[in-house]
Order: sequence, then C-alpha cells, then structure tokens
Amino acid sequence: MELRPYQAEAKAAVFSEWSSGNARTLLVLPTGCGKTIVFAKVAEQCVTEGKRVLILAHRGELLDQAADKIHSATGLICAREQAEESSLGSWYRITVGSVQTLMREKRLSAFGHDHFNTIIVDEAHHVLSDSYQRVLEHFGDADVLGVTATPDRGDMKNLGEFFQSLAYEYTLPKAIKEGYLSPIKAVTIPINIDFTGVAVQAGDYKAADIDTALEPYLYAIADEMMKYCNGRKTVVFLPLVKTSQKFTAILNEKGFRAAEVNGNSSDRAEILADYAANKYNVLCNSMLLTEGWDCPDVNCIIVLRPTKVRSLYCQMVGRGTRLAEGKTELLLLDFLWHTERHELCRPACLICSDEKVAQKMTENMAENAGMEMDIEEAEQQASEDVVAEREAALAQKLSEMKKRKRALVDPLQYEMSIQAADLSNYVPAFGWEAAPPTQKQIQTLEKLGIFPDEIDNAGKAQLLLDRLSKRRAEGLSTPKQIRFLEKKGFIHVGQWSFEAASSMITRISANGWHIPNGITPGTYIPEPEINYGNNRNFEIY
Repeated sequence: MELRPYQAEAKAAVFSEWSSGNARTLLVLPTGCGKTIVFAKVAEQCVTEGKRVLILAHRGELLDQAADKIHSATGLICAREQAEESSLGSWYRITVGSVQTLMREKRLSAFGHDHFNTIIVDEAHHVLSDSYQRVLEHFGDADVLGVTATPDRGDMKNLGEFFQSLAYEYTLPKAIKEGYLSPIKAVTIPINIDFTGVAVQAGDYKAADIDTALEPYLYAIADEMMKYCNGRKTVVFLPLVKTSQKFTAILNEKGFRAAEVNGNSSDRAEILADYAANKYNVLCNSMLLTEGWDCPDVNCIIVLRPTKVRSLYCQMVGRGTRLAEGKTELLLLDFLWHTERHELCRPACLICSDEKVAQKMTENMAENAGMEMDIEEAEQQASEDVVAEREAALAQKLSEMKKRKRALVDPLQYEMSIQAADLSNYVPAFGWEAAPPTQKQIQTLEKLGIFPDEIDNAGKAQLLLDRLSKRRAEGLSTPKQIRFLEKKGFIHVGQWSFEAASSMITRISANGWHIPNGITPGTYIPEPEINYGNNRNFEIY
C-alpha cells in the first residue's frame, strides 16, 4: 500500500526522532487521515530491522482495526495479547495488546523488560492513565510512538509530561485544503441551553448534570433538526444512554428513521450495518461511537454531550469528516450553550490554535445563528477581527516601545509587525521547550536584532530563530529594519521585502534622516519587489 505524501513524511519523521534520541515521540493526524496505516508501516519497518512491536490500545475494536489494517497494508499477521490469548511463544513479530489485559501484574511479569523494542500507543491521549504507564514502565527501554487526533498544543502540553517530542503534525485545515477530508460547515442553532449548573468530574463535565440541563430542550432540538437534517445522514452524541433512547423516540415521533446503540445493545452490529445501508437516517449514542467506528458517508454531526476535552470533541466530529462519493461537506450543528466557561469545546476548537481567535469565531457564529458558515472562512474572519483588536489595544504599548533607546527590537513589536499569531500565543509543551533559553540562542537573537530579555523559554527562542531563518531565505525585512522604520511611523514593516525596507532607509538617510517629501508613513505601502532570496547581507539595514 502506497502512502500519501503526508503519511510518508510522518513515517520518516518518527524514525528521525527515534534516531536523534527522542525515544518517546508523538504523531498527530486528524481523524480520517489514516493514522493506522502510518503506524502499520512504522511497525513493518521495525520488523524488517528485527524488532518486536507492541500495538497498545484500550478497546477491542481498536485492536481488531489495527490488526486488520496491518495485515492489509503490509501482509504481516499480528499475535494478540487479550483475555485468554497470549503472544508469548508466537512467531509473529507484531502483537496487538489490550492495556486492560497487559496491565495485570501476573500477565506483565511473564514478559522480560526487553521483550518489545517498539511500542505504538493508539489513541495516545489515554497514555497518562495508570494502566498505560504500568505497561510502558515495564518495557522502559522501548521506543514509543503515540498516535492521536488531538488538534492543539493545549492537550499536548499534558502529553508532554510523557512524550519528549512531536514528530509530525498534520492539521485539519491542511487535510481539508489538500482534499483528504471533507469541508466542514457549522451552524449555531439559536437554542440557549442553560449550562451554568453543570459540575466538572474527572476532568470533564459531569454527564448526569449535562443530562439534567439538556432534558427540557430535546423536543426543540428535534424541531431544529427537521430544518437542517432532512436528506442528511446524521449521528447524535448524547450524555447518557437513557437520554439517547428518549431522544431516539422523539426523533421517530417527528418522522425521522432513528436508531440507538449503546454498550449493552445485543443487536449493535446489526443496527450499525443497517445504518450504513441507509435503513436509518439518524443514529443516536451515548459516547459509544467516538473511537473505532467509521461510516464515511455520515454528513451531519450533532454534539449534545458538551465537553472540555478537545481530543474527545475531535473524535466526535471526526465521525463525519471522511470523504465519500456524493458527499460535499460535513454539517456540524452547534447550540448556544449558556456558560461563562471558555474551555467548552465548540466548532472553533477544531481549527483555531489561538484561544482569542476561537472565542471571536464563536462570538461571530452566535451573532449569525442559523446561518451555515464554512469553518475555514469563519476562522479567517475571526483572525482578522482579533488582529484589528490587538493592534488597537497594543497601540500605546508599541508606541512606548518605539521610544526606547536600545537598538534591538522588542519581541512583541516584532510579532505584531510580521503578524505571527503562533509566536504571540506560544505555550511550551515539551520539557526542553519550557527550559530557559540557551546562551547560544540569546546571543544569536541579539545578533539578529531581537531583544531577548522577555523570551523566557527555549521553545519560544527556537521558534523565533526558525522564523528569522525562514524570513531571511524568503527575502523579508529584518528586525533592525522593522524597528527603524516603525519608529519613523511606518506600519507592518514586517510584511515588506528586505529590498523595499533597505531602499526606504537609504532614501531617509539621503534626506538627512527625515521622511522624504510625498511619503506618508502611516499609509505607505511599498511597490512589489523581486525576491532575490538570501543573496544579501542579513546584518545591514
């Protein structure tokens, strides 16, 4: 099986991390982008190198899926470590194992500490639990790959307690843009559900409290579904089984062909098969279908189980992001959950890396309730709104920075000038990133024109250095040029080319260090320049 370009890049990145000494590394791929295929190919290469591989998961469906994909992608057969089945004594070099089975002391002690050379953790957002840690500590010298669909650094900051690096990340917007996932349109439904009394338990909102808050609105939600879900294949996630069953009955009253599945459904396989065959057009469940189930032609998702866990929200929405013949987009119905808690996951969480942009996108969608909005277009608009707000709020601070006598540019001014939200909102995730900047990083930043005193971690320093290097290669303005010209009243000099900035500084110099006649700095936009790459002296301005 030939890998897609991003899958091949991901596989190469994993082995690069392992070879560089990062024995515990992460791979982040959105749901529907073939993470199982990637780790199947990783496992295959490990086997060719004479290694034993353990694929670790927490549910039987995931083990079945992994074994099937490994066989179809590589031809290799997997041993099994689950319940009464054991891989000990097997000829097969790959084992799919249930964490619930392997965590038991008697089972685990039967394996030598060096039995597995490589461990791949499917749905790696579970890795911090005691059960996973017990298994991973037993095979402490193994290379570990964690695979997850978690979309943001907020979750990865927690995973950074165990993993040493992020080998590769493929984002949802890029997957949609490159045609590997379905476009997503979201609609905010104008039903204001009071969520203020819901408590938090075990890191997420308490299901019983959600159920109580949701109960009065079920009929109104069904009425809204009649407006948006006709002709669509819909999956609804609900907090409790009894709520899922009740809502299914309400939908059938309204004329939908709805079915319900839960962990105790004896006919679960039959219901899922009938839904796949379009005998039902709505499938309700209480969090059963978040992992290990695929039905590509699902084109409407309704999350009636609000969560603060981004990985869980991503999993729910991910049931509808796969491509299918005749499918043009996924429709995501959102509701006006009445709460002051900004950590509540909304459609913006799927695409926004900046918390302020996510909040603005959610506000914009609420103001346009009832209208379909493409989430990429909504994110772009929110980003523009936030940039405008930030520039207004920081105008005074930037003005003060320009008056400082030092020759170096303040990092905040630089970030605003080049409009780099990822720098402004950077949060260190892994151990090395959170450490103080190295002396070499500090010296290099000063040499390149950045005042380093306000950069308090190595991750931010490295991100700045990488951006400076990239901008140099692209022939863009330097920090020293930015500071000089913005002090003269020019704006967004970070968007200028090196040549344009150099030319303007030369003109100012020739005019006795005054702005030339006919130039208004606040509105000046340089003419487009030919990009000469890095064929210039980076130090001059």
